Amino acid sequence: MSNTPMAASPLTRAVLEIDEYASGLGWDQPARLFALVDTARLRTQEPALAAQLGLDAEQQTTGLTPIEQEEIPAGKPLDEFLGTIAWPDAVVGCALTVERLMLPPSAEASVPEGLTEKKLAQWVAEHPDRQEVRMTVAVLRDGARDSALRLREKDSPTEVLTGGALVPGLAEALAATFEE
Repeated sequence: MSNTPMAASPLTRAVLEIDEYASGLGWDQPARLFALVDTARLRTQEPALAAQLGLDAEQQTTGLTPIEQEEIPAGKPLDEFLGTIAWPDAVVGCALTVERLMLPPSAEASVPEGLTEKKLAQWVAEHPDRQEVRMTVAVLRDGARDSALRLREKDSPTEVLTGGALVPGLAEALAATFEE
């Protein structure tokens, strides 16, 4: 993607590429799962797929190529779905992009106790300080992690926060898809 800023690591570049792709689809989208494969290996072992993905031989051969997977089943909890995934050896990592509502830490003290998950979600959705956020989280088999967060109210490529520890729970769930 031409607008993706240069990043320090191939994993960060992949996360930003997926974030840019998701941004192009707009908001209110379902969660999307991506396999991450080594670009050079993909070109060598699957030249037809590489060509289909627009990976020309003249392009940079280092890095990771995100490949979007089939749609995540609607209505199935994300943690249950992730528990069903097993990746082939050619997949060196995976990424997930998902939209959520979040509250600032200052709102934690005002959360009513004893709410069901559904009632809590409703309470958060109605809270005046809620923020809509798109999270893109990626992990590699070797344990490396990275994430990108984009707020709906600041939807701009220059307003994307990145870091490996931004969404630790989701990163753990993705890492578990590589455990045998």
